[in-house]
Amino acid sequence: MTEESDDVDVPEFVDEAEVRGFLHTPSGRSVGSLALTHGAGGNFDAPLLAASADAWSARGFTVLRFDLAFRRRKPSGPPHPSKADADRASIETAVTYLRRLRRGPILLGGHSYGGRQASMLVAEQPELVDGLILMSYPLHPPGKPEKARTAHLPQLRTRTMFVHGTKDPFGSPAELSDAIALMPAHTATIEISGAGHDLSAKKYGVAGLVLENALEFFDAGSWS
Repeated sequence: MTEESDDVDVPEFVDEAEVRGFLHTPSGRSVGSLALTHGAGGNFDAPLLAASADAWSARGFTVLRFDLAFRRRKPSGPPHPSKADADRASIETAVTYLRRLRRGPILLGGHSYGGRQASMLVAEQPELVDGLILMSYPLHPPGKPEKARTAHLPQLRTRTMFVHGTKDPFGSPAELSDAIALMPAHTATIEISGAGHDLSAKKYGVAGLVLENALEFFDAGSWS
């Protein structure tokens, strides 16, 4: 496992080649990379993303927290379903950007809508990244379990970690377990007791909890 460092560079703002966000660079040699994106109501400054980026960078990872295409088009408001393909393309562009910067393994993480689009992209391109971290995966709209967002999961073969609050209205722990059963991928689940859809990063210490579990699940300690 990588030694934790207190000397982490100040994040660098990036706005180029269809990538907009903040790049967190560790003070020493990077042992891997993590691309992180937001949900339908957020952007790259979402507290969960910022806390996660700081935690991973402190452990030797290069982290890019970035805006999806819909957020680059407008500063607020939800994405439009008809343009979801552009959001997936922006995820692929961000991963490609990170790969040009650093060799080695790369993980892809997303909160809610961002995680859903990331999983759909990786279901189509299983070699794109070495693992997925899906935080508050939106299994269905609140109160509408009949509108499941799981059709692509049987095609998802990339190692995947789910992070889910027990009070998430977008899907219960039991519903998540049923959805995971559809997947051929190797999976793990971190259940945050009492958390809702936003996961309340500061209240529950989500960033650190996910990091420690992910290092083991993805065998990231061997990446160095």
